[in-house]
Amino acid sequence: MTRSRVGHGPAVGVFLAALLSVLVAAPAAQAAGYRYWSFWDRDGGRWTYASQGPGTARPEDGDVQGFRFAVSEDSKDAAKPRGAAGFDTICASTPPEDGRKRVALVIDFGLPKDAPKGETPPAPRRACAQVAPDATTADALASVAKPLRYDTKALLCAIEGYPKSGCGDQVKGTLTTQAQPNPDGDDAGGDGGPSLGVVAGIAAVALLGGAGIWQARRRRG
Repeated sequence: MTRSRVGHGPAVGVFLAALLSVLVAAPAAQAAGYRYWSFWDRDGGRWTYASQGPGTARPEDGDVQGFRFAVSEDSKDAAKPRGAAGFDTICASTPPEDGRKRVALVIDFGLPKDAPKGETPPAPRRACAQVAPDATTADALASVAKPLRYDTKALLCAIEGYPKSGCGDQVKGTLTTQAQPNPDGDDAGGDGGPSLGVVAGIAAVALLGGAGIWQARRRRG
């Protein structure tokens, strides 16, 4: 009897160890994402996903807006523009003019891992667009970052010719979870594996199940 009861404890431990090793080694979840330029507003020192497109948004003098090229599933996990984004810094060398407005733009071409095959993202840049008071963000962008490319549905496909082809293309494969960027928009990145919370949660369920089986056998013994 004693051998039977003691023998199941190590068995549960071996089972859990094997389960954890599989979970830790498991690849990131497969999902479909899209490679595209996202559009952002700078609000209170933080980036917020724009509620309208650059063709209809009409920024005010002193606004800061950003663009980021990346692969993401939706706006919830979209990568934000990186680096400092202060209006006074970006537009420091562009004095105000009567009848014109200044809009600070942060253009982040993204990371090599998000680039289309055979292409290398240019370095991020910042520009101060000085445009008419009724100009849209698209107008401001066109004044400092040509050539722009749009598709037939007016989706922004390329800034300064990057990328050379494609527009909002679906990308099937492993997507890494974006870590929460810092207030300046710098991405911390993710390792793409299952989170420790997920592993711990599954292990806890397995532990409870294994303990229940062991206790049931012990009572029968």
